Amino acid sequence: MTTKTGMKDFRWMLAGTILLVGGVFVVLHFHKGQSAAQQLARRADRLERVDRIRWAMAAAAEAEKSAVMAITDEESQRFADQARAVTAQAEQERGKLEKFLAADGTADERRLLNQFTQDFAGFQRIDKELLDLAVKNTNLKASSLAFGPAAAAVKEMDAALARLPGDNVKVLRLADNARIAGWRLLALLPPHIAEESDQKMDEMEAQMTKEDREVRQSLEVLAALPNLAGNADVKAAVASYAQFNEKRTEILKLSRENTNVRSLTISLTQKRNLTSLCQDALESLHQAIASEAIVGVTQGKVTSSR
Repeated sequence: MTTKTGMKDFRWMLAGTILLVGGVFVVLHFHKGQSAAQQLARRADRLERVDRIRWAMAAAAEAEKSAVMAITDEESQRFADQARAVTAQAEQERGKLEKFLAADGTADERRLLNQFTQDFAGFQRIDKELLDLAVKNTNLKASSLAFGPAAAAVKEMDAALARLPGDNVKVLRLADNARIAGWRLLALLPPHIAEESDQKMDEMEAQMTKEDREVRQSLEVLAALPNLAGNADVKAAVASYAQFNEKRTEILKLSRENTNVRSLTISLTQKRNLTSLCQDALESLHQAIASEAIVGVTQGKVTSSR
């Protein structure tokens, strides 16, 4: 039984050796059938395709960074489209090179291209996620609302409360409490927009809840005071604060999506690492192709085939 098993294993090994030798023979025969000039042209074509992939990846990385850093939706979308287009070019060249190396490339060249293909698949997956985030610009939109309509609403509330009679200590104290809490609320928005950690955003929102309670309670008491019944400035302050809270809700929702912060983080970490792996694989592949032996070429000179 053992002898039969050994013979079976031997036959499998022999068959594998024959296939390997046959493959080598076919490659050598193919090269022999080409002139040195044809072999050099073939190698130059493969090297050029590797360089095209490297150029496309570099161009894609540049366009991606521009998409992440753009300050308008239009610019982000334009650069994102450019990044996707050149990445598609890199994939086309990779596919063509794969076919050529499958036909007559060395085992080492195919191995290196396969390594690049795996890394490039990760690159494309991360790139899609990153660019989809970058074009949303939720942090930029939140900042625009915070420094625009939200700030204007707090300013209007502050101005209205500042116009209330100053000869009443209680009125003055309630107005000051509402004004100070309102400005504190506004001041918490920019760091919330820039924050990456959900936990820290939770902490900021908890502080916002306290400040919001202070503003609401102060305004409610002011509106209930007999000497301020129907007061136009109190009404204006309440209306302005309501407008601010509408914008604050919108800002916090956009800030929580965090698309600009997340896309920048991915760009600087995962994307950078994958880009480096891809470029290293391409460099190794380039060197492997460049070092191919050319039949009929000795020390840089083309020798006669006769």
